[in-house]
Amino acid sequence: MESPFSRSHALFSRAAAVIPGGIFGHTSPAASLPGASPYFAQNAQGCRYTDVDGHEYIDLLCGYGPIILGYNHPEVEAAAARQARDGNCFNHPAPVMVELAERLVALVDFASWAVFGKNGADMTSWAIQVAREHTQRKKILKIAGAYHGAHPWCTPGHGGWIPEDREHIHAFPWNDLDAFHTLLKRFRNQVAGVIVTAFHHPAFGDSILPAPGFLPSLQDSCQRAGIVLILDDVRSGFRLHLGGSHRHFGFEPDLICFSKALGNGHPISAALGRENLRIAASKVFLTGSFWQSAVPMAAALRCLEILERENVIAHLEQIGAILRAGFLSAAGRHGFSLHYSGPDAMPFFTFANERNFLRNQAFCRAMIRNGVFLHPHHNWFLCAALQDKDVQEILRAADGAFRLLREEFPQG
Repeated sequence: MESPFSRSHALFSRAAAVIPGGIFGHTSPAASLPGASPYFAQNAQGCRYTDVDGHEYIDLLCGYGPIILGYNHPEVEAAAARQARDGNCFNHPAPVMVELAERLVALVDFASWAVFGKNGADMTSWAIQVAREHTQRKKILKIAGAYHGAHPWCTPGHGGWIPEDREHIHAFPWNDLDAFHTLLKRFRNQVAGVIVTAFHHPAFGDSILPAPGFLPSLQDSCQRAGIVLILDDVRSGFRLHLGGSHRHFGFEPDLICFSKALGNGHPISAALGRENLRIAASKVFLTGSFWQSAVPMAAALRCLEILERENVIAHLEQIGAILRAGFLSAAGRHGFSLHYSGPDAMPFFTFANERNFLRNQAFCRAMIRNGVFLHPHHNWFLCAALQDKDVQEILRAADGAFRLLREEFPQG
């Protein structure tokens, strides 16, 4: 029987001849559901996209996070098109760069300045350099298992980096203040920065919210030791609080890094910092031929306007709560117990008492067949285009998927 993804597979064969691995990085088929998931997308609108074989999906992954308003949002695309008519990549930045920096500085309570890049890893890697320049120290502390990009100091990959790349990078477990203070004591007066996410969202694991006092305690310890606290808000930025996820969790970093949702799919990232880091920031070389491109900045400016005007974060919380209740209810009806984790706008669940993800994979395969796209190992993302009718369609698909799962796994 012909595969429902025959065109995807044919394109992948062509890609494998000219691209190492065919599709590289986190979108590689090997990272999700090989053979049971589309490999290439054709078009998208709102909360849905269509693959190259003509199958339409309600999208609960949103391009791994960049789509927050919905695909092809008319206002964002109109703003981008207007800027494109004037130009995108010049010898100099366009005025929109100043406008966007002013807007972000006004939104983020502690920030006095902003800079821009293309990817989250651009900003997290630059931020640790700023911390080192400011403190004249070498050590960087991070959370074990946290993802901060694909640069050698932090990549989860196995190839191309050498031990010296991580000689001064040291990890401690999420929510473990004792382990953190042990590292501070071990490396007294050597730590330049601590980089954290607002909550722990490892691949192949449940999301974990901060324990009461964990992030404020990190902030307090960093302030007393002259250490720069960096918030990697690349994944959760603008989904939990318009002024940065630190506002949602009640602490305050020194540097914050954004990307993903900032441009609703247009390639842009940003870092913002305190006034006392301005000189160090100006000394750390930051550039790229396309990093001052005007079109993504125009898109980001309009995206921020819409997020605020339409109170998108509240909408994500509301539909996320409905999905949470609906998934848990459907699982219970069919005899499954779930670990449903993370904020409602960025949910994920695993099956209780399972560590091999076989049930997650089977569930996602069934959901994809039923026209809902999600990921078995990575947290999901909601977008503002999701409405009640879409949520009900998702929950009907989930009920059917859990029913099929009960047949495949009769013991639960």
